[in-house]
Amino acid sequence: MSQQTMRGMRLGAQSLESEIGVAYSARSTHSYQCPRGHQTSVVFSAEAELPDTWQCKTCGGEGVLVEDGKIIELNHEEKTPRSHWEMLLERRSREELEEILQERLEYIRERRSAGKADL
Repeated sequence: MSQQTMRGMRLGAQSLESEIGVAYSARSTHSYQCPRGHQTSVVFSAEAELPDTWQCKTCGGEGVLVEDGKIIELNHEEKTPRSHWEMLLERRSREELEEILQERLEYIRERRSAGKADL
């Protein structure tokens, strides 16, 4: 019997599910404006934490959140990337680094004096 109802149906093209009894979650629409003036509207859940920036759908620039017709000012501090040396100093003191350097230099000098290749 069930096969008769499926005969002639374009499977995958049409859904057999209905929206009866489906409860949607609360949603809200927020706008973002890029430096070129493009407006991008995005729908979020009512409980979602809104990001300060969103990529513009038109030009790909970084749009800023607009609330009540006013652009929200961003107060992000610019983080400068840490160098390898700064990260190394977080793990070891200068005295430890000097000691390790001397050990490695001694090891390399011994290998060179013995006629072995550097590694």
